[in-house]
Amino acid sequence: MDVQELILSYLKNKTNASSKEIFEGLHSAVSYATVKRCLSKLLSEGHIIQQGNAKNSRYALSPTYNLFYLVNLEDYYSKEIDEREILSGYNFSLIPETLQNVSLFTAQEFNLLNNLQNKFSENIAQLSNFEYQKDMERLAIDLSWKSSQIEGNTYSLLETERLLKDKQTAAGKTKDEAIMLLNHKDAIDFVVAKRQCSCFMNKITYRHSNKYL
Repeated sequence: MDVQELILSYLKNKTNASSKEIFEGLHSAVSYATVKRCLSKLLSEGHIIQQGNAKNSRYALSPTYNLFYLVNLEDYYSKEIDEREILSGYNFSLIPETLQNVSLFTAQEFNLLNNLQNKFSENIAQLSNFEYQKDMERLAIDLSWKSSQIEGNTYSLLETERLLKDKQTAAGKTKDEAIMLLNHKDAIDFVVAKRQCSCFMNKITYRHSNKYL
């Protein structure tokens, strides 16, 4: 574990700590100058926040830290359930507050996503409306099935297709499982519909502007 990880681990258990307290809490594993340097880096990366100035400075984990910290899955699942660190409830400030002030992607990741989006747009432009709708229907079924399976749903892919296309529930399955799949499908349809509206407006704007080129 490197110094920054040691500091973050310390601040998980003791918030609003001074640099001296953090240094002492690491039991002299590194020099005080190294601790100060790592604190500056963690501040610049947004992993911690600083309260006070100069000698009165105290440090704590930032609200955005929980979005980016690495989880050691092997260590997590090696513990008994009652020994694991599990959130007791949903963080309702995550979307309206935290995500408003932080980017989930680096500049490189944004470029990659934009390039993939451009490639996707070029590919679907070659499809007829019927072919596009069929592809989106297939995608919605596959995503709904796989997402629900991750959450413990026992519907097979074929049973999922029958449910979503023909509203035919599977024998021996619970009502909650069917509702989960239908909810996934509704969410996907909502996203696709919003995207189609955006693409439609972009096409109108593009065609309108081309009249004057």
